[in-house]
Amino acid sequence: MAFYLAFKEVWRNKGRFLLFSLVIALITLLVLFIAALATGLSTSNKQYLSNLDAELLVFQDNSDLQITSSRLSQSKVNQVRRVEGVADQGLIGTSAATVVFADGREPVDISLLGVEPGKPGEPAPIAGRSLRSKRADEVVIDRLLADQANVEIGDTLIIKSVQGTEEEYYDLRVVGITEEQRYFFQPSVFVPLYTWDEIKPQAAAAGDAPLTGNIIAVKLSDPAAIELMQQRLSVLVDDIEVADIPSVIEVLPGYSAQQSTLNTQQGFTFLIGVLVLGGFFQIQTLQKVGQIGMLKAVGAPNRTVATATLMQIVIVTIVGVGLGVLAVLGFALGLPEGIPIIFTGQSIIIAIVALLVIGPLGGLVSIRVALRVEPLTALGL
Repeated sequence: MAFYLAFKEVWRNKGRFLLFSLVIALITLLVLFIAALATGLSTSNKQYLSNLDAELLVFQDNSDLQITSSRLSQSKVNQVRRVEGVADQGLIGTSAATVVFADGREPVDISLLGVEPGKPGEPAPIAGRSLRSKRADEVVIDRLLADQANVEIGDTLIIKSVQGTEEEYYDLRVVGITEEQRYFFQPSVFVPLYTWDEIKPQAAAAGDAPLTGNIIAVKLSDPAAIELMQQRLSVLVDDIEVADIPSVIEVLPGYSAQQSTLNTQQGFTFLIGVLVLGGFFQIQTLQKVGQIGMLKAVGAPNRTVATATLMQIVIVTIVGVGLGVLAVLGFALGLPEGIPIIFTGQSIIIAIVALLVIGPLGGLVSIRVALRVEPLTALGL
């Protein structure tokens, strides 16, 4: 009986209910896009670090776990290597540069990462091969750059770097392509460590200064002994800070503030959804007080009235969320490459479930109004 009453009213007033379903669809669209934007920005900032084949990162002391502030020499790598429990280690250098094209295509800003071939820090290629030596004039690029700039294995990559006050250009051959490895929102180009030291942007022209990287990626013999190895490395190696990768990601510049802002926006969107749903169904209930009074006068129990009202809310919410998901899929297919919006199954499911919950939650007020209707008063008697 309750389902019949709910469906019959929705069908008779399908224009009104469809219009409100479209409002829910817009709320769904907004929620899913904010969730995708939060995931995309988070991924663009931390993707390379998240994919590192290591458990710990070593920084210069007093650098506050800021990669750009840390400076470590090869001697620190040797000291880390001698600590019991360290399976492997690799010095990593980070900088920014620009890829230019001889045919006049738009230049692409990149993260230029110096890595030791075969060591933690060098990503595994999905096509081509890895770097072979620390001084080779070759690069491995991530798939994002390969797709955006139409670069293939065997092509020559021209990297522009500022040396002192002059712009210098370096020709490096592409030997491999990895999965997306964005770092600080830019596609990554991996070069051998000594080659990176030569071509990285610097205030003065490259000289005979000793090689200096930013961080050391440490792979442990026992990945479960992270806390123990943090303490051991800090004690046995002077002037360093040690942290696990999740801790480093949390202190990336702007990462926490960015995620907090987007999560707050998403929370307010859910709150707006609750208020809009509650307001609509309360008005809807007040407009049919006479009908509810008639139902109660002929013997319809409160349970039937409440169930019918709840089912209307559920039907409208499901239709609205479904339309919103379809709209999101359409927009996602039309988005240009490079926009940091990533839809993941987990974030979509969480958002949809939350939206389906806030529908009945927002309609509690209207159910309460329906239950308090007195038949004689509603009929003017």
